Amino acid sequence: MPPTDASTDAGTAPITSLSSAPGPDADSQDTLDLRLPDELVALFAEEAEAARGAERAAEHGGGEGTAKPGPVTPTVTPTGDDLLDGVAGWGPIASPVGPFHLVPVRIDRDLTLISRWMNDPAVAAFWKLAGPETVAEDHLRAQLDGDGRSVPCLGVLDGTPMSYWEIYRADLDPLARHYPARLHDTGIHLLIGPVANRGRGLGSALLRAVSDLVLDRRPSCTRVVAEPDLRNTPSVAAFLSAGFRFSAEIDLPDKRAALMVRDRALRDAL
Repeated sequence: MPPTDASTDAGTAPITSLSSAPGPDADSQDTLDLRLPDELVALFAEEAEAARGAERAAEHGGGEGTAKPGPVTPTVTPTGDDLLDGVAGWGPIASPVGPFHLVPVRIDRDLTLISRWMNDPAVAAFWKLAGPETVAEDHLRAQLDGDGRSVPCLGVLDGTPMSYWEIYRADLDPLARHYPARLHDTGIHLLIGPVANRGRGLGSALLRAVSDLVLDRRPSCTRVVAEPDLRNTPSVAAFLSAGFRFSAEIDLPDKRAALMVRDRALRDAL
């Protein structure tokens, strides 16, 4: 359950954790080393194959191609990504702050940039991933080598990588032990990297855009959730501005968190 860094629309202090950061004593492998029952894996595989068939049919019907996000290009869908309905193929979207694309992380290309962001003191306070590049690399590999329940991505805004995201299956995460999870609940972790991009309202705008993207690309998902540190009031405010509602306070192994929920049924009302 990692964290997030963005800014509120009201221009308050920079957000350093829009989700939960793994604490120094937390078992960071707990999330990704869990193994699903074979029957459940088979069920997800069948659902994913049906979705891919629909996508192929749409493509053969003459749909428009997917644009490339400037200097960063999407990678091949990683094995197991079907648990999240093919994040790598979601493509770019129009957002209120410009064209935006979630691009799955490739360690050989992205590690240095992500590690530099993790070593920003404001980010490190919540993500707890400061240190040599191997610290961030271990965190990324745990997801990339896992079963696809968490996909690390660069957020590319108008062709420039400017944020780090984790899209994950909250119902398959240890987080599900701490709230009444529903099947296909999808979680978001975010940090905004460059200091110049914080405090400008980008966090709220992108949180709304990405949660909309999740709901559009994952028809089986009825809720997008997040768990920012309760002490990080700018982060909580950003989620509220992005259409999330405060659901509860929850005690996680590394923090007391605010459970934030964006409901499909209320997406146009909040």
